[in-house]
Amino acid sequence: MSEIKEVREPELLAKDLELGYEGKALVSHLNFAVHRGEYLCIVGENGAGKSTLMRTILGLQKPMGGEVHYGDGLTAQMIGYLPQQTEVQRDFPASVREIVLSGFQAQLGRRFFYTKEMKKAAEENLSRMGISDLSEQSFSTLSGGQKQRVLLARAVSASRRMLLLDEPVAGLDPSASQEMYRLIRELNKDGTTIVMISHDVVSALSYATHILHVGKEMFFGTVKDYHRTRIGKPHLLGEEKTKSAIRLSHPM
Repeated sequence: MSEIKEVREPELLAKDLELGYEGKALVSHLNFAVHRGEYLCIVGENGAGKSTLMRTILGLQKPMGGEVHYGDGLTAQMIGYLPQQTEVQRDFPASVREIVLSGFQAQLGRRFFYTKEMKKAAEENLSRMGISDLSEQSFSTLSGGQKQRVLLARAVSASRRMLLLDEPVAGLDPSASQEMYRLIRELNKDGTTIVMISHDVVSALSYATHILHVGKEMFFGTVKDYHRTRIGKPHLLGEEKTKSAIRLSHPM
């Protein structure tokens, strides 16, 4: 007998979303689904509504129309978030360990102190991001790439189920960018669902399983299908070059 494959419901489902602000719609009739373990990259023009979509998924902003549903056991509290860096974040006066531990705040409930399990998990996340040696340093003294790894470790402390990443490599040099992409890919390979906004379409395509293109032209589907579209074809050659560079930098 052939094996019956279990069909899971989506972790995240957007139905006929209309997004905008002050009564002005940026996106209309937006539909997409994200299943457990997928890697969705959200791309498109500046001002097209990508960050508005991210805030809507997190429940920080209400849609003008349509709905966002969580499924497959996912709740809003199971989503880790890495926002775009701000000047306040860059100069935050706390140690690296304190910032990574702060990812567990939503799980504290009525407790005032982090548990032993939380502290152990924070140390594991520091190690996973290669920043254990920075744990006592002030966040404000770190390089841009180091800061992003700290904030990624914080997001992972909040959740290993799903991560929302808003421009995680913005402002980083090429080497730091590739290291961030590698770490995010490893998290995805270990089962974490990734939803990432990126302007670096070519690099993002090298890792993503699905693409959501938001703008004048809309697309949602697999990377393979995206390459068949008029808006996706121009990125194909660049993606192959990026994959080759990744293989040379990180040989299997």
